[in-house]
Amino acid sequence: MHVVATAGHVDHGKSTLVRALTGMEPDRLAEERRRGLTIELGYAWTTLPSGERLAFVDVPGHERFLGTMLAGVGSAPAVMFVVAADEGWMPQSEEHLVALEALGVRHGLLVVTRADLADPAPAIGRARARMAAIGLGEVETLAVSGRTGQGLDGLREALDRLVAALPVPDPKAPVRLWVDRAFSVRGSGTVVTGTLPEGTVAVGDELALPGGPVRVRGLESLKEPLTSVTGVARVAVNLRGQGVPERGRALVTPGAWTFTDLVDVRLTPVGATGVVAAAGAAGQFDGAGAAGTAGADVPGREGAAWARVPGDPGESGLPRRLTAHIGSAAVVCEVRPLGGRIVRLRLARPLPLHLGDVLLLRDPGRDRAEVRVLAGASVLDLRPPELRRRGAARERAGRLAAARPDATSLLRAHPLLRAGELSAMGCVPEGEPVCGDWYADPAYWSGLEERLPQVVRRYAAEHPLEPGMPAEAARHELGLPDRRLVAALVRRPLAVADGRIVSGPPALPAPVARALERLGAELAAHPFRAPEAGRLAELGLGPRELAAAVRTGALLRVADGIVLLPGADVRAAASLARLPQPFTVSQARQALDTSRRVAVPLLEHLDHRGLTERVDGVHRRCRVPSPG
Repeated sequence: MHVVATAGHVDHGKSTLVRALTGMEPDRLAEERRRGLTIELGYAWTTLPSGERLAFVDVPGHERFLGTMLAGVGSAPAVMFVVAADEGWMPQSEEHLVALEALGVRHGLLVVTRADLADPAPAIGRARARMAAIGLGEVETLAVSGRTGQGLDGLREALDRLVAALPVPDPKAPVRLWVDRAFSVRGSGTVVTGTLPEGTVAVGDELALPGGPVRVRGLESLKEPLTSVTGVARVAVNLRGQGVPERGRALVTPGAWTFTDLVDVRLTPVGATGVVAAAGAAGQFDGAGAAGTAGADVPGREGAAWARVPGDPGESGLPRRLTAHIGSAAVVCEVRPLGGRIVRLRLARPLPLHLGDVLLLRDPGRDRAEVRVLAGASVLDLRPPELRRRGAARERAGRLAAARPDATSLLRAHPLLRAGELSAMGCVPEGEPVCGDWYADPAYWSGLEERLPQVVRRYAAEHPLEPGMPAEAARHELGLPDRRLVAALVRRPLAVADGRIVSGPPALPAPVARALERLGAELAAHPFRAPEAGRLAELGLGPRELAAAVRTGALLRVADGIVLLPGADVRAAASLARLPQPFTVSQARQALDTSRRVAVPLLEHLDHRGLTERVDGVHRRCRVPSPG
């Protein structure tokens, strides 16, 4: 299936043409048929000569219903632009064309209707010139009459050529169905309709609306029940799980889109008479202005606040409050210029967006004699940072000036992102992750690799008695969101041991080393007479110094407050092996020339190491052979 929207001035014959092509009535409301005026979106479909099925979204042409028109064309990949031969190019012709330019629609047909009432050549000439100006180029043009049928066969063939040239949608793309109608059916529940541009929806799928998850109970496309639908398609979806949503809400694949109410965008001038084009000529989008003051908000006139770019000779052409359109959504937004054509939009409610999405900015309060579509806005960042310090706005604009909607540009702005975050912003992760599902900007990651050894050395200097820098402390120092990233940064000679980052063999501070030398001299004559806490303190060996010495292997910790020289436990077991087996604690104490304070925990230590073992409640025996 293919979907084409209509566009053009009111009463130029759009609905008449759809009716003639499909044999269906696109005007659904009785008031529309009574007044002969399209008010709401209409839907009709037909089969083209090739056998391809084509659905039309018929939009209203009256100036009062521009918002409805935008809801209809927002998801359509192509347009059938209608101009009446007897009236020619009219104000809503221009406004609809500017809207298509802002939305980036580049596929279409120009159809001049009522060719039986006037020479179509003047209308064709003017319309083709305007379409070429917005980038539609040599659009195929036909003169027809919906009333007499003149040229309709040729139009059907032209529509076949149009849809054959459209890009092929991705059936595996995440779903985003902008709701253009929603209602409740007795016995079935909530039904939403819209144009599915790509992706696949199937019965049983779990999708999401802003209010939470929903499940697909049933599907119809062109009044036919289906088990699955692949875009592009007009689709009606019967949902279970929520009430009836409003037009402009989106039915999406969970987790595949970023819901945000704050975006940084790049403006695209539209129309020769568009405000942005005129403003650009005046210089307010050329980056001129006082250094370090871009993006500053200034109070507006009573009743209408305006966005000013510092350095402009006067007020900017962009009001501070506009309406942003995408799909069928229309959301009020506040505009903050940052510099150049980079602007920040604060939306009245979150929208599901990807990088590269195009918003249309409209001023609904503008005089209807003027074009109310002001600009297209291409989304550059869905999670923009706060701008607090002076000059931050202009600096931000400079960074985004050359940004593209891809993972490389995104990671420059957000140096560390998970694969799921990249996908939810519409970016395919590039290269290999640096750790788990984390992707990093290469320059940022290289900088971290250089910083980590410096951070570890500084920590060692400030904490000489610790065996290394805790990985959590390194994570905090480097500002990383996941401790695993610290381990991924470690390169030789650094290593990770017991949750700490160490660099080579541990070394003790000189005062501690001297204290250990004195202790060693005292233990040389009586190796099992562990000094009391007071003597250790006299030597300058407090709890932290002792812990550091034990970690480096300079001391053997037998129990709390009991330390001996390294290897003392093995020598003690050898001495005890010379005793008649089994032996008592008293016999061991005498053999080792020590006190009961030391002998009891030392024997328990030997038991733990497997050098001795208990025989009963009083006796032990050695598990090493006697030296003879």
